Amino acid sequence: MIKRGIFKANDIRGITEGSDPEWDAAGAYAVGAAVVEVLDLNTGAGALVVGRDMRTSGPQMAAAFMEGVLSRGVDVIDIGLSSTDQLWFASGWLDLPGAMFTASHNPSEYNGIKFCLARAKPITPATLAEIADRASATEPVPAVGRGQRSEQDLLPAYANYLHSLVDLTGIRQLRVVADAGNGMAGYTLPAVLGHDDLELIGLFLDLDGTFPNHPPNPLEPENLLDAQAAVRENAADLALVFDGDADRCFIIDERGEVVSPSTITAMIASQELAREPGATIVCNKITSRVVPEVVLAEGGKIVITKVGHTFVKAAMAEHNAIFGGEHSAHYYFREFWGADTGMLAALHVLSAAGRSDRPLSDLVARFDRYAASGEINSLVSDQQMIMDRVAAAFAGRGEHDRLDGLTISGPDWWVNVRPSNTEPLLRLNVEAANRETMEALRDEALGLIRA
Repeated sequence: MIKRGIFKANDIRGITEGSDPEWDAAGAYAVGAAVVEVLDLNTGAGALVVGRDMRTSGPQMAAAFMEGVLSRGVDVIDIGLSSTDQLWFASGWLDLPGAMFTASHNPSEYNGIKFCLARAKPITPATLAEIADRASATEPVPAVGRGQRSEQDLLPAYANYLHSLVDLTGIRQLRVVADAGNGMAGYTLPAVLGHDDLELIGLFLDLDGTFPNHPPNPLEPENLLDAQAAVRENAADLALVFDGDADRCFIIDERGEVVSPSTITAMIASQELAREPGATIVCNKITSRVVPEVVLAEGGKIVITKVGHTFVKAAMAEHNAIFGGEHSAHYYFREFWGADTGMLAALHVLSAAGRSDRPLSDLVARFDRYAASGEINSLVSDQQMIMDRVAAAFAGRGEHDRLDGLTISGPDWWVNVRPSNTEPLLRLNVEAANRETMEALRDEALGLIRA
């Protein structure tokens, strides 16, 4: 069983448990068989690499999916428990397409799949729609030949590769809080951050797909409170907070204050441009204006995309970009096959902090220029009508564009209203040069959306 609604713009996410599931093991099997056909894997792709996070439905759903792939005559390399960026690594390292079982920051009753082509290249929304069509059709007939399943533990290779990209040798001693939220960072952190110069204070490192301590979504401020308190109580230099599948990482400074992902994007972009002058940086439409300002001021090129990892990855590849960042704390690196990895971003921040005698708040201060609303979600019945209403109310103020939803840009402010890629929501983001202007624009737009 599988409901068409679980297929989103960039991945699959749906409820697998409870009285009204949206997909089950049979649906996972159908998706596995459909992936073989749509990606044409039975014409010599070699194999499909598959990983899963710690969600309770993971073993059953991943096993059924792999059975669907094997039934079509294609081999599977099962890497078992994995963060999403570890799966991207496996795809790049092995030069194979991949599938990662995770629902990222969604509640425990959800599961899903993120896909990639060989070398971690994204699949397109059109390809995902074709997979949905095939998976929803009549059950496929098994191939004459059957694929073979093998297992590989790629955690040591993943850690070694990250260390080859960012060397922490010689940094000053750092005290670091790391909140895994009972997600996959609890599995990868010991391998990656087991460093003599790092005193790691771990929070919720045990893998538990029921998320007993807080939801695995660092975009929600309440889910950062534990790490903020731990920084202050332990006089730590900074904190790292990961989402459920550990492909995103939020940063908290030595004061216990959250550092905006846009600020981190600007900081890493500056570091990467120092390493490769004139390089291209990618960010999405609702990343802070500080990012293009810094990139252009430091001689780089900027490319702006729609929100979503498939769009950013595609732009990274098209423009051979060295680095990309999103407001949601997804960070993309050319040396990581253009894919997103929260752990590599964390290493870049640790390296910068460890090679300076200044606190992190000082290091990021020059990149913190604007007041932002954060993402505000509203459930609305007609998203297009609401965006048109906002556009009409802002007529004559700023430049309007529809690259990703509706964006209205003034001289020192912008307002963006866009439909969610994964949920039936309209998302509002506002930024301005000062808090008073931001709050006035935010309240005006929110009043129009919720009228």
